[in-house]
Amino acid sequence: MFRNWRIGSVNGVLLAAYFIPAWILVAFNIMVAPVHGLYERPSVAVALFLSDHLQMAGMDTVRAAWLLALGRLTVVAFFAIYLALLCIPRVRKNGGSDEALGIALAIGSIISFASMVMASKVGEMAALRLHATELLLLLGAAIVIVIERPAPAPKTVEAAPPLGLEQAELLHNR
Repeated sequence: MFRNWRIGSVNGVLLAAYFIPAWILVAFNIMVAPVHGLYERPSVAVALFLSDHLQMAGMDTVRAAWLLALGRLTVVAFFAIYLALLCIPRVRKNGGSDEALGIALAIGSIISFASMVMASKVGEMAALRLHATELLLLLGAAIVIVIERPAPAPKTVEAAPPLGLEQAELLHNR
């Protein structure tokens, strides 16, 4: 069963195994209580940056928290689509699920990079380490996906029947 799995596929499954539960929990906490969920460890740098540097009011902070939760849920959704596509052997062999993984990696990298920059601006070192680690995981998976391409399908050449004396080779016969 595992003979046709590529390294990028296994790497994507391991990333999905981390990001789906971790980011769903963070997004759920933000959806239930936006301000309280935003000030928890995974999002505290964003909250401090919004309140200190951008000086957002209460309702604007809630909207920003919901936007962050929506971004995280989008990444989780693309990881789930990737896992669903990976279960189909034909799609897995020709790399058809790599597009969903690529979108999840791109959006997740943007969120992690922005959160890492915000954590460095506010001096939140634990959040900086968390977001830097997530960013390195996502970028490493993206590099593996870019470098490892699926094996090309074998090309079949159709043998043309030999022309006999009764068949003339004309331009429209090719």
